[in-house]
Amino acid sequence: VQLQASGGGWVQPGGSLRLSCTASGNIFSIGLMGWYRQAPGAQREMVAEVVGGASTDYADAVRGRFTISRDLDKNSVTLEMNSLKPEDTAIYYCYVRHYSATFTETKYWGRGTLVTVSS
Repeated sequence: VQLQASGGGWVQPGGSLRLSCTASGNIFSIGLMGWYRQAPGAQREMVAEVVGGASTDYADAVRGRFTISRDLDKNSVTLEMNSLKPEDTAIYYCYVRHYSATFTETKYWGRGTLVTVSS
């Protein structure tokens, strides 16, 4: 399974960005799609995730500002980021929790995309 992420870049505080990620390859079943981020000098942390098509979870730091959505048919996930703050600056990683026909669970990661929020 390969993950291709797009979006990210630079934005001023208060601005918006959209991240997208599409899974491809030998996909049997994807249970969860989501985004983590890692700021300089910090540990990687969960930002948002979606299970199935509608069950979502968010980090407290982004709840109310970020929205995650998933297209089941396209195996894609989108993160809409609004009211961005400098502390949102990080490398954002897409990930999926994939299940094989024998119910083997594997987590796959994208390569990461940089989001910079500054004036």
